[in-house]
Amino acid sequence: MPGADGTHPAQGPLTVSKPCPQRTCASPAPYTLAGWDTNASVRLDRTPYALPADLESQLGDRHWFVPAFMPYLDHPDIVQAGTSVVRRLEANQLVYFLDYTTVLEHKLVNRAVETLIHNELGLHVPLAMKNAALQLYTDEGYHALFSNQIAEQVAELYGINNRSRPAHRIQRLQHQIDICRPADRALHWFLIGFVSETIIAKELLGAIHVPLVSTVLDMFKSHLGDEARHSRYFSEVFAHVWSLLDDVQRAKAATQLLTLLGIFFESDTRWLKESLASVDLNPTTIEQICIQLQQPAVHQQRVRAGARATVLALANAGFFTLEHNRRLFLSAGFMDA
Repeated sequence: MPGADGTHPAQGPLTVSKPCPQRTCASPAPYTLAGWDTNASVRLDRTPYALPADLESQLGDRHWFVPAFMPYLDHPDIVQAGTSVVRRLEANQLVYFLDYTTVLEHKLVNRAVETLIHNELGLHVPLAMKNAALQLYTDEGYHALFSNQIAEQVAELYGINNRSRPAHRIQRLQHQIDICRPADRALHWFLIGFVSETIIAKELLGAIHVPLVSTVLDMFKSHLGDEARHSRYFSEVFAHVWSLLDDVQRAKAATQLLTLLGIFFESDTRWLKESLASVDLNPTTIEQICIQLQQPAVHQQRVRAGARATVLALANAGFFTLEHNRRLFLSAGFMDA
């Protein structure tokens, strides 16, 4: 979960080996959200997402957000500043992430799903796939609802008021839509949904094993249950869509996928500077932290660590059987040979 500002813990190298044949991997699959009527976690969960009565006690050893997703917390100046400063920075990051999630689910992921529901791609959409897309659309609305509920409470608690500007990632993704040819727009929307939904399940999985404030942890656990199904769905649908694209469409999609993966792991420097300044951190320290997060090698590692499920889905769809696509990702530093 790179917190929408692009920060992410370091992990081992990403490799893709023995990709399956280009067309056989895209064979028809049961494009469903299994057990949606009984298992859609956030939609069916009756947990009240109110901050706990013992919040002050919990904040002694529980976090607002995942520290490993905020590597700048290890900076000596922040460590020296103490727990209260760390908790405030975690709260800032949580509100930012939840606000980002609310917009992402409504304006980007559900817009991507609409391309399947309303046949905007101009490709055959099996009935099961369309039905699951309608179900997923409903889920994302609930995710946005509960993300916003928690964000509002934490923002009020800490007086966080710099929430009107869209997250850097949202702005960058919207810009990609704005600059593409109208004829390519539906496919670009779909690819945004595919990348987003194959990334987020892994992000949430990393959050549920951390001692977070109970309300936040409960919400992330419920969200993960849904997003794991959504990730599988989008992976299957991508394989189907990829199998139906012509060579020109595939070339455009490959370039766009590379761009999108880079965007999803960029750091939101402007927001991060505001967050760090809110705890009166030294301006020199703030600049050091931001410069480090913007280093190309650091950005590449964030992509490699965070996009494993996305790259695996690409491999399973036969994407890397095209040598051009493999070279494209290798040269960007997003995977190993």
